Amino acid sequence: MTLAVALGAATIPLATVWGVILNKLSIVLIAPTWSAGQESIIWDVRLPRVLLAAFVGAGLALVGAVLQPLTRNPLADPHLLGVSSGASFGAILALLHTGLIFGATTVPLFAFAGALGATALVLMVARLTSSATVDRLVLSGVAVSFVIASLANLLIFLGDPRAQHTVVFWMLGGLGLAQWGHLAYPGLALFGGLVVLMFQAASLNGLALGDETATSLGLRVQRLRLELFTLTALLTGVMVAFSGAIGFVGLMVPHITRLLVGSDNHRVLPVAASLGATGLVIADLVARIIIRPEDMPIGVITGLVGGVMFIVVLRRKH
Repeated sequence: MTLAVALGAATIPLATVWGVILNKLSIVLIAPTWSAGQESIIWDVRLPRVLLAAFVGAGLALVGAVLQPLTRNPLADPHLLGVSSGASFGAILALLHTGLIFGATTVPLFAFAGALGATALVLMVARLTSSATVDRLVLSGVAVSFVIASLANLLIFLGDPRAQHTVVFWMLGGLGLAQWGHLAYPGLALFGGLVVLMFQAASLNGLALGDETATSLGLRVQRLRLELFTLTALLTGVMVAFSGAIGFVGLMVPHITRLLVGSDNHRVLPVAASLGATGLVIADLVARIIIRPEDMPIGVITGLVGGVMFIVVLRRKH
């Protein structure tokens, strides 16, 4: 994270990075040897962005680590139940049609509302179609995701062509919205979700063995699954609302984690969160410096690296 703050279009010494941070936090007062511009780059631009990358990476990896044993599907990831499509719909609506009616928080608010709406719609479709089993619940999510994605594409088609480049960048993932005032939401969602899920780690171990085994262990399978689906959807909605749609983190990191620490979710959940945070910080650093001073959408980096690493993981498991 220190390197990610120091490196970019303008490289800043590591000592200067920590000097600014310690001064701002009033931990150790150091006589400034840096310019006001360097201080602004570190404190106002890069540090919030790096923290947001860590929160989002940890959150997406955590959701993937929960959904894979929950659905017993190795391809499950945070975008499985249409949450990402719902968030994209809300963000596109704000960017192309309503304008920034709530100021800088408009896009995250609309994206989060879209994610919540998609989650509610999936649960409603599952109830209407009596989709109590995990396979049918996932299929309901896939169907809703396609419908919402089609509506989002319609919004793009009807929107102002001059503003569509911002939508494309957001849909490919980006951390340009990072501000100190926004960090509380993904931060609280991450740590609150991690605490709750750690208490459910033993239940997740049971669900991974199958519904019959989980029931014999005393678990209320359908209720527990819906509760965990809702929690992961909320966590995904918060993360996607501030970062856009970033792929492969929630799919790839849990598999790498299980290669390292096994399948016990008491170990998998915190390690996956740590690896996800580290991985997305590095991916964002690469996205910022590879074509500097321009930013490459971070989803391009995670897709390229994630796809290759996932093939390697599959090969090792074989």
